[in-house]
Amino acid sequence: MTFDLEYNSERTLMIIPEYGRHIQKLVNHCVALETKEERNKMALAIVDVMGNLQPHLRDVPDFKHKLWDQLFIMSKFNLDVDSPYPIPSKEELQEKPEGLAYPKSASRYRYYGNNIQTMIDVALSWEDGDKKEALVYTIANHMKKCYLNWNKDTVDDAVIFKHLYDLSDKKIDLRESEEALSESKNLLKKRNSQGQNHSKSNHKKSHTNNKGRKRY
Repeated sequence: MTFDLEYNSERTLMIIPEYGRHIQKLVNHCVALETKEERNKMALAIVDVMGNLQPHLRDVPDFKHKLWDQLFIMSKFNLDVDSPYPIPSKEELQEKPEGLAYPKSASRYRYYGNNIQTMIDVALSWEDGDKKEALVYTIANHMKKCYLNWNKDTVDDAVIFKHLYDLSDKKIDLRESEEALSESKNLLKKRNSQGQNHSKSNHKKSHTNNKGRKRY
């Protein structure tokens, strides 16, 4: 007795593997039907089955349109039926998308993050006054904290003022300012205390969750 085994490596590749080989065979059979009436009737049935196999597509807007597009893709655009939606073209499918621009980074001072640049741009849009000055020093203190997160040591205010000067395109100049920023030890202490409080709260939660449990 001999068995005629068929291996996947010997089969033709499926265009959309998510639907399985049986759906692909149904699509191929639909393409081979002689009359358009038969093809239309079978295409509607295949789309209904595809919708049942991919229920998550029901949450996608206009999911029926997506199913019909996938039907034509699986037929290699050889299916001649009356579609309720515009039939996609092979050229449209193979068209390369436009390249995405790289995200704008904060110059060479990447340890400050991109949000710092946004905050600086907002400060530059404000009129001169006490509010703008307060915002500028808040930004400088935040930059110092970010620098300490990266360097984990200490930093002079002059370095922060120089970096702020560069990031603002030389429009915010605090290099000659006599007002000092928050001390490094206070920023480090605040950071450490936040981390400790977080770990204590997690330990407290785990301790509470263990109450009432039997120990063997």
